[in-house]
Amino acid sequence: MSDKEPYLSHVQNFIVSGLSVRTKNDYEFDPQQAKLPKLWEQFYNQDIVKKFQQEQSDLPLFGVYSNYEADFTGSYTVTAGIEMKSKLLLPEFNSVTIETGNYLVFENRGPMPQAIIKTWQEVWQYFSSIRPFRRTYITDFEIYKTPEECAVYIGVD
Repeated sequence: MSDKEPYLSHVQNFIVSGLSVRTKNDYEFDPQQAKLPKLWEQFYNQDIVKKFQQEQSDLPLFGVYSNYEADFTGSYTVTAGIEMKSKLLLPEFNSVTIETGNYLVFENRGPMPQAIIKTWQEVWQYFSSIRPFRRTYITDFEIYKTPEECAVYIGVD
């Protein structure tokens, strides 16, 4: 576990634009089927952040989890991107709105991708027992503020 306990944060809606893929946890646990490493590789290879530097600078990166089929066992969409003021209307990019609401925040530090994997393990462990919060499965997101600092925001009610 990270040294810090998860905490509740109220988030106002905002838009993230970037590249998306549809996947499920069963695929991500199998290196032969995993889609997320390829998504992030494509994101970095296409230098997405540089393409949007004219609009905003010093951008944190986001991994947004949306369009959940059901719960953590079903399919979902992941968008690797950056925050934008409005949705992009370009065919090669997708935009997703982080919904306004309460989010339980799990923070971690360390080399990636180990730190983000560890953080998701903490999320799953936290929700594996009875808790005062219930996941909404509407939008969840990762934020990468620095190359070694991440947080996972889980939508709750």
